[in-house]
Amino acid sequence: MPAHTLGPHVVGTRIVVRRVVRGETGPSGGPALTDLLGTCLAWEDDACVVQPDRGGEPVRVALADVVSGKPVPPRASTRLRVSAAEAQRRAMALWTDLKTEPLGDWVLRRSAGSANRRANSVLAAGPSGLPDAEAYDAVVDFYAGHGQRPVAAVLPDSAEDALFRAHGWGLESHDADTVFELAGIAAVQRRLPRSSGPHASLEGDDRLVTATLLDGAATGVAAYDDDWVGFRSIEVDPAHRRRGLGVAVMAALVEWGAERGATTAYLQVLGDNEPALALYDRLGFVEHHRYRYLAPVG
Repeated sequence: MPAHTLGPHVVGTRIVVRRVVRGETGPSGGPALTDLLGTCLAWEDDACVVQPDRGGEPVRVALADVVSGKPVPPRASTRLRVSAAEAQRRAMALWTDLKTEPLGDWVLRRSAGSANRRANSVLAAGPSGLPDAEAYDAVVDFYAGHGQRPVAAVLPDSAEDALFRAHGWGLESHDADTVFELAGIAAVQRRLPRSSGPHASLEGDDRLVTATLLDGAATGVAAYDDDWVGFRSIEVDPAHRRRGLGVAVMAALVEWGAERGATTAYLQVLGDNEPALALYDRLGFVEHHRYRYLAPVG
């Protein structure tokens, strides 16, 4: 009997099936085998029907030809297959005055109007493509030339993390790693509660907007670019917390992004901010990657 865990219960789920290819010979001289990855559409008495992940017409696989098979996790959504570096580059839309310069495949970032680390650090989310010594010296010289402390945004435990640490850098501000989260805009809209309270006022343009509620008791910023909308600085005055004002600001910003055609939403939050992480989890956001900021120690 073939060893597999397939059956009628896998209909509608993603599976991998190893099957015999009739009429063909494998490299060892025995029957040729091939793997099929896709969603099981039907389970019949003598066959299963699979819609391949790669597209095309459904494939009917005779059960007699199945050598092995098992359910597999759902395929990650297209947005979750975006690289960390690309997601980070998209998030640069959150600063209108951001100045950037390429350093190989890294990005040197600075902002005259913001002290935020995301706007004043080198994005080193992957190899620079340059010799390590050259890339490191260029980062230090760039920020020194602008009278700024050098800061690097790196992926945890990456080669870039090790490079800067080898020069004596450590965690900037001793913060926890930052979580970059993504969600489908439609899913977020469905999970946001309908509010009968005051609505946030919006000020800005079609690219970036600031939401304000109750004369500044709650504020937030959103930026739209190439069907992605990002959020930052969602803040509520301590005297007005636990009244749902942060969610109301998010609702206004999400609606603004959806009206402009956004399909993907993103935000970033410190990994030890459990209340914020719980809120965004309820709204449908999932972790895409984490990163950290490093700076010279002392």
